[in-house]
Amino acid sequence: MRAVIQRVEKASVSIGGAVCGKIGQGFLVLLGVTEGDTVEDAHYLADKTIKLRVFTDENDKMNLSLADIGGGLLIVSQFTLYGDCKKGNRPSFTGAARPDTAIPLYEAFVARCRASGLPVATGRFGADMAVSLVNDGPVTLIMDTAQMRNNN
Repeated sequence: MRAVIQRVEKASVSIGGAVCGKIGQGFLVLLGVTEGDTVEDAHYLADKTIKLRVFTDENDKMNLSLADIGGGLLIVSQFTLYGDCKKGNRPSFTGAARPDTAIPLYEAFVARCRASGLPVATGRFGADMAVSLVNDGPVTLIMDTAQMRNNN
């Protein structure tokens, strides 16, 4: 499971011109799922995401979490995070999990974030979405459970 996490002042996602999810300060999370990912991966990545300390404290140090600042999460599914650009000029997306695998794991990630008590908004899995955001920093992090497992 792979996440691109952007610290934002605000973010929203629209489908067909209608806003379906928005947050103020917090994280925009672009989430991709690959074959072999598990519910444990979803929970681990969600827990890691919500506990990230990348908001500045009174000493201008990245030391505060979402809970510390009262921030929210906007979670958007993005299969293109598993795009493979090694051959040719057209990415291959065979590394992305099929919807029957990806949807339950995306939903497990969202549910785990909601269980934290933080405000959570989402896009709609598989929809053509327009994402708007105001980066804060910018601070952008990439987390991948396969790499995290290999480093433990």
